[in-house]
Amino acid sequence: MTVPEARSRQQIVSGARRVVVKVGTNAVTDAAGRLDAKVIADLSGQIAGMLRGGLEVTLVSSGAIGAGMAELNLPARPQTLPLLQATAAVGQGQLMRAFHDAFQGFAIKVAQILLTRDDFQDRTRYLNIRNTIAALADCHALPIINENDTVSVDEIRFGDNDLIAALVANLADADLLLLLTDVDGYLRGGKLVEVIQRMDEPALSAAGAAGKRGMGGMRSKLQAAGMVTGAGAAAVIANARTPDVISRLLAGESLGTMCMPAARRMSARRRWIGHAARAAGKLHVDGGAAEALRRRGKSLLPSGVVAVTGRFAKGANVAVVGPDGRQIARGLSNYSSGLMPNPARPPRPHARPRRGERFAGAGAPKV
Repeated sequence: MTVPEARSRQQIVSGARRVVVKVGTNAVTDAAGRLDAKVIADLSGQIAGMLRGGLEVTLVSSGAIGAGMAELNLPARPQTLPLLQATAAVGQGQLMRAFHDAFQGFAIKVAQILLTRDDFQDRTRYLNIRNTIAALADCHALPIINENDTVSVDEIRFGDNDLIAALVANLADADLLLLLTDVDGYLRGGKLVEVIQRMDEPALSAAGAAGKRGMGGMRSKLQAAGMVTGAGAAAVIANARTPDVISRLLAGESLGTMCMPAARRMSARRRWIGHAARAAGKLHVDGGAAEALRRRGKSLLPSGVVAVTGRFAKGANVAVVGPDGRQIARGLSNYSSGLMPNPARPPRPHARPRRGERFAGAGAPKV
């Protein structure tokens, strides 16, 4: 790490006031798959120190299925959805009891929030989650969030808590996301990458797979970090079992992999459009429209649309796809899919979107 990078890292972490901490299944369970009371106690003590220091903290914790596996004496992670749900139902209580007991020693109240993918898809429910987290902060209670595996089905499952942690960080307008796992950070060629200035495909393609009890993996963590850094916050991937890892990270020590934030902070509404809401359809655009969206942040005109995929109503969240088949932006459509102009004929005079209505970015360099 260069001296400027080290200074920038210290400035970012020292200036963070709202932090989301995510701990993975492999970080909070032992080799047998049971909850590791010592690790949970250590992490709870460090989070208690953050709260005493005036930081707003939200904890996203995996481990319900791992705890349930241990409780039910299952030799491996269940492969069927009903058994996954049953295992989570057994384990979620064990997970919350472990955190409740750990934080009780620091006189900190904890609150359980269980979420599904649809909770972020619906705008009203999305705002209700944000309001609940804010109200818990006012009550000096720590929100502990997990996916609601007991009721989730394939269409609405997150699949891992890296995604939910990124969505929560964007929802709460966090300054920093700490992704704590069972490795020291992002390794490339066996060497720790200390700083990622910009998330790109080479970094993602070199990432590893998930562990035997978790659903994530390094690629999942990098994708989550990319969602947060693209919105203008920072993310750090580090080992949960490193002594005093959180305290040392917040003190500016060079642990783990620091993912640097984009220069411009994305608005709350654009974060919801770009990352939280699912796309109801796709607008395929020509090269000129793709360039205007990518480079100049222009509104998408009907004349740039060459094809429409899916059925959606006016105001629906849609993905914008370039000539190479890759998504370049997200936005709210001014038309329903049935009223989109026919690419074979010139657009009608009134077809231009209203002034100021642009597609919000989802990974595009500019929005």
